[in-house]
Amino acid sequence: MAIAMHSSRPRVGILDLDIFGPSIPRIMGLRDAPEPEVNRFNHIIPLVNHGLQCMSMGFLLSPDPKFFSKDEQRNMGSTWRSGQEAAPIVWRGLMVQKATQQLLFEVDWSGGGNFPNGIDVLVVDMPPGTGDVALTLGQLVHVDGAVIVSTAQDVALADVKKGVAMFQKIKVPILGMLLNMSHYVCPSCTTQHDLFGTSASIESAAEEMSLEVLAKLPLVPQLSMSADRGVPLMLQGYYGAEKDPGVADVRSTMSSLAETVLARIG
Repeated sequence: MAIAMHSSRPRVGILDLDIFGPSIPRIMGLRDAPEPEVNRFNHIIPLVNHGLQCMSMGFLLSPDPKFFSKDEQRNMGSTWRSGQEAAPIVWRGLMVQKATQQLLFEVDWSGGGNFPNGIDVLVVDMPPGTGDVALTLGQLVHVDGAVIVSTAQDVALADVKKGVAMFQKIKVPILGMLLNMSHYVCPSCTTQHDLFGTSASIESAAEEMSLEVLAKLPLVPQLSMSADRGVPLMLQGYYGAEKDPGVADVRSTMSSLAETVLARIG
């Protein structure tokens, strides 16, 4: 959604608040980037790729441990390799709260002066659930709006209702819901398959919570491939959108969602 917003709002930033499982470094092609620098106020300068400033706990982790086979364990050499994705964060609640506050308030979104006007919109990628991160964000920051992402399964919607109730309690506006992996179109028979159930479940849940389903994002293989490669599917010129209706559907859906969100937050 941040990439879709970037086409109309040039100053967009991404903040990855999934402390325990940060994925933005890989998705944005910054997996092997150097550790961020700090400015003279000791604030972290975000990394930049695809025209977007990005900040994630994943940029601050030490190199991850190498996983050895049983044979390799008999002759232990170096136990480290480059990259941060497998480095675990084993923290209790207070440490999580401190890290969340640092990412919220000690990041220089002017890019160390490279973006003197800062950003217009900050898209925050949240972990699932109602834990310390969501509570800290909602209590310390004025949030213009949240988009709830879920599949159509009842087991997922049960957790969604808890999250919606928490946001309502701490006065975070909810803009609507996004149905993720809503359907899959078979390339052989061009038949639409509802792999996780029909959208009736999420529409019913949304109505119960007085929310709107803003968009339905299809399941296409290129979406996961693009995330692994670090080149988001929304970027023009990649993944053959002009030939693949699934890719075109994703881009159209996310562009429409971005326009709706921008209009509602003003």
